[in-house]
Amino acid sequence: MTTSTSRPDNPPYKNATLPIEERLADLLGRMTLEEKIAQLVGVWGYELLEDRRFSEKKAVTHISNGVGHISMLAGATDLAPKEYAETANAIQRYLVEHTRLGIPAAVHEECCAGFMARGAACFPQIIGLSCTWMPEMASVMATSARVHMWIAGVRQALAPVLDIVRDPRWGRVEETFGEDPYLTASMGIAYIEGLQGREGEDSKSTLVATGKHFAGYGIPEGGMNWAPSHIPERELREVFLYPFEAAVKNAGLKSIMPAYHELDGEPCHSARRLLNDVLRKEWGFDGIVVSDYFGIEMLSAYHRVGEDKADAARFALEAGVDVELPAAACYGPDLLHAVRDGRIDVSLIDAAVSRILRMKFEHGLFESRSAFPERAELFAQGDEHKEIALYLALDSMVLLQNRDRTLPLSADTKKIAVIGPNADNLRAHLGDYHYLPHVEITLGMMEGVNPEDLMPQGETVLEAIRKRAGADAQVVYAQGCNVNDDSTAGFDEAVRAAKDADVAILVMGGKSGLTMDCTCGEMRDRDDITLPGVQEQLVHAICDTGTPVVLVLLNGRPYALTSIADRVKAILEAWLPGEQGGPAIAATLVGDNNPSGKLTMSFPRSVGQIPVYYNHKPSGARSQMYGEYVNQLTEPLFPFGHGLSYTKFEYGKPTLSASEIEPKGEVMIALPIKNIGDRTGSEVVQLYVNDIVASVTRPVKELKGFAHVELKPGEEKTVSFIL
Repeated sequence: MTTSTSRPDNPPYKNATLPIEERLADLLGRMTLEEKIAQLVGVWGYELLEDRRFSEKKAVTHISNGVGHISMLAGATDLAPKEYAETANAIQRYLVEHTRLGIPAAVHEECCAGFMARGAACFPQIIGLSCTWMPEMASVMATSARVHMWIAGVRQALAPVLDIVRDPRWGRVEETFGEDPYLTASMGIAYIEGLQGREGEDSKSTLVATGKHFAGYGIPEGGMNWAPSHIPERELREVFLYPFEAAVKNAGLKSIMPAYHELDGEPCHSARRLLNDVLRKEWGFDGIVVSDYFGIEMLSAYHRVGEDKADAARFALEAGVDVELPAAACYGPDLLHAVRDGRIDVSLIDAAVSRILRMKFEHGLFESRSAFPERAELFAQGDEHKEIALYLALDSMVLLQNRDRTLPLSADTKKIAVIGPNADNLRAHLGDYHYLPHVEITLGMMEGVNPEDLMPQGETVLEAIRKRAGADAQVVYAQGCNVNDDSTAGFDEAVRAAKDADVAILVMGGKSGLTMDCTCGEMRDRDDITLPGVQEQLVHAICDTGTPVVLVLLNGRPYALTSIADRVKAILEAWLPGEQGGPAIAATLVGDNNPSGKLTMSFPRSVGQIPVYYNHKPSGARSQMYGEYVNQLTEPLFPFGHGLSYTKFEYGKPTLSASEIEPKGEVMIALPIKNIGDRTGSEVVQLYVNDIVASVTRPVKELKGFAHVELKPGEEKTVSFIL
């Protein structure tokens, strides 16, 4: 035990003027084994509540030795912003004043599409954000979320998702930035900087970002969550590890979360080569590794690695997993007994505890951890985050198809039929890591809570169209069918509405969340990627009326639209656009917003075409050097990078600053682009490269730069890239 000459009530580890390593050594030397192990785990926030308030009695049961993390105080409760901040303060006060060493906890929350809490902004889900191709807006979104989280008392965000996804059957597509490593790295770095701050920014007013899911999670066997991924070493490093490496080296990412699945026989939570050799030794990562929820227990219970929970704890600790979330399953009594019995070396505990405490010192938790209840309530009620949510939703709209210039709707459109299961349903705007869909699975613990009371404020697509259609326009509505059942009882009403209309707007898609009725989201994998239920039949029925049809999609994964794309006039991909999705969609339909989004994931023609992605190798069938399928084309229906506008752009000839460069040199590429249409619009200029003479096979093209350019009619700008 380390001795100290300082007063008992003012030990060196509480002295903020001392170097962190000195404080850390002092604190570690004072800790019992029980107190060390308590730092390796989280506790569910709701387990510390009674009648919606912090319970000291429950705290004595769960955190009397301290605790490393408080897990999802918002994500599994219906606490309002002020209540949340008051509760966070009460928990920290108990830890500091009523545990022996007074070590504060790191409160963490989900932040995939904004702070996942009641009253917080519901921004577009990440697949929609990525379609803006605007890293600066990813930073704005993350910064807005960070401010609210900091005020509420949160100190770690479980975001961003840096997975590269190549299988639309997988339910978690919506949480990702898509199929390209360069774009994912660019957007991910910006998101991390929004949460953690940029270099030079005071770390004591920022959050710890968590990159997940490490690694190769987005191309699972059969498209099934938790299933093995079969990825060769070169591809693993060049594609799937690339965004994580960029985040660690270029953005100073402070936390990593391993994935649930396995690579080459090693579950990621016990992958010593991945977490120790690559992450820490090769890349120099100096942050903390936190488990995905229940991920350590799954080592023995699901992957069948090891005999029991103690074995699972040993494997995870040896791999470098510092914190078990959400609560102690393996890093609890089983770990304590295993250390005392000599099965697990205490040095593994000390290494993990040191990293956890160092992070708490670096982020000033010992000095400043307070939440601000009055400010939390005011921020949640403010308009600034709504403006950001609207701006992001507008820029995320992707116009996939627009035959006969059906969109934008003309001013003389007098009767509009709005049809579909997602037309008058704000819930359909929300992704699986928005607040309401995520909390629905825990509503059983919330007696008397009405889900409608937890819904964010906002307009449905129907409400927004009615507001913007013009005083002379008549808007009629028919639901037609539900998202995911086989009833056609509403078809007749929908057909009648369409027959008498100038245009029919069909608002279709899925339902995202964790419950069994959802069609996308975590654990919501599908072997069929056509529209769920009888929606496709409804599309055909409406098209049979002869009325021009505009298809609006609210969804979390690419759909196979082959059978209906030729029948509808226009297709607008809105993804899961958050609380301001209704106004953004309506503004795009009537022409107040010129869509500029570009796809970040290819749309297959059928499920049998999967995986389909743009940066494939030249030997693949999609290169068309081999040939087509017997029954269909090999190219995607809508490719990566695709997206139309209401105006037209003309590209000039690119010029290079040099005809040759050294292997570590650079070249500037410049090209003019001009708006030759009659509307102001934005274009995403994309730079791809191809190594035509290589020593190993290279993709047919690889994204290496992009720029979002706004141009007025007739305006020309020169876009430059440094390669």
